[in-house]
Amino acid sequence: MKSYQEMSKEELQVLYGTLTKSYSQLQAKGLKLNMARGKPGADQLELSAPMLDTLNSQSSCVTESGVDCRNYGELLGIPEARKLFGDYMGISPEETIVVGSASLTFMYDCMARAMLLGVPGGSKPWCKYDKVKFLCPVPGYDRHFTICESLGIEMINIPLTEWGPDMDLVEKLVSDDETVKGIWCVPKYTNPLGGSYSDEAVRRLAALKPAAKDFRIFWDNAYAVHYVYEDTPVLNILEECKKAGNADMVYMFGSTSKISFPGAGVAFFGASKANVDFTAKQLNAQAISWDKLNMLRHVRYFKDVAGIKAQMDKHAAILRPKFDAVLEALEQELSGTGAGSWVKPQGGYFITYMAMPGCAKRIVSLCKEAGVILTDAGATHPYHKDPEDSYIRLAPSFPAPAELAQAMEVFCAAAKLAAVEKLLG
Repeated sequence: MKSYQEMSKEELQVLYGTLTKSYSQLQAKGLKLNMARGKPGADQLELSAPMLDTLNSQSSCVTESGVDCRNYGELLGIPEARKLFGDYMGISPEETIVVGSASLTFMYDCMARAMLLGVPGGSKPWCKYDKVKFLCPVPGYDRHFTICESLGIEMINIPLTEWGPDMDLVEKLVSDDETVKGIWCVPKYTNPLGGSYSDEAVRRLAALKPAAKDFRIFWDNAYAVHYVYEDTPVLNILEECKKAGNADMVYMFGSTSKISFPGAGVAFFGASKANVDFTAKQLNAQAISWDKLNMLRHVRYFKDVAGIKAQMDKHAAILRPKFDAVLEALEQELSGTGAGSWVKPQGGYFITYMAMPGCAKRIVSLCKEAGVILTDAGATHPYHKDPEDSYIRLAPSFPAPAELAQAMEVFCAAAKLAAVEKLLG
């Protein structure tokens, strides 16, 4: 089979006619499918349904440590939850704060507080500087970029491989420019490539020598236990920072959003004791306490990290056939065409498709016109500007298998059509 790039113009024109007819037939089906975000499917949500029975009118709401979870108090989280999620992150309870239901909210809060009040070791709040910059590995997570853009923080693209950011570039920018105040990292099952940071990448991040004394690594370990094919170990960033003499340089974030219930899980924050103490003082002005009943539900249901990992085995068993279906469709329909390439992830919630340059927006538009909603092209880059117009993030988790098959039929047809259109000019 010839790739599209090897075909003559006449051959491409014939193929274009065939592809246009096939696409029109798909359009006529009137589909209404959504693959825009990495949401757990209904079968995944059912896995945690028994958690809702851990608290009822007959059960005690008092923890083993004596905290009545129905009342105010314990701003840093109940001791049992700090222990469980500290163990999850590989740090001590004293280095852990358990907060509301979404880690993204706490990331925004940490960034906003740094802008307004600064961070330990900093000379002044970030908003007092003429310019504040953040390093953003790309392709990356659109919500991180939205936080920076909303606060007026300039974003700098850092190329991301499956094994971590371009560390030569990171080290240079961080050491040369004191306006660079931090870097976003999704270390395990990177969003959206689905790889994991290598030991070298983690150690080099931990050993950075920033010109800015108030530099922070925002370590969003959202997918720490979300393997699909392979559970790959990643070094503990806080431990590596301590070894490098940079204990205060990292903020760690996580949640149970895709472990239990999105929007009704538990979020947590990990950092050095100095950062925890500093953050606790700031939180005291923001809140009196969080939802301790929800913390108690999670502690009683999961019990320990082994309980969380057992739950994730069940999630992986549900997700794997869906990821297989997407990868098989791409392989069967697009392999050898030259229309694009893709990455098989180890875990996480996404499959990354790299279209022929200049085709991503067109593919997303064609899919939408045929009733399949994808994440916007460009969402993987700051300011929604993918310079190659190439990256598309596919989210297989939410659709039912039959819907997923239909969605991939549309996607592959759109990818082929967009590529041929591009080559025909």
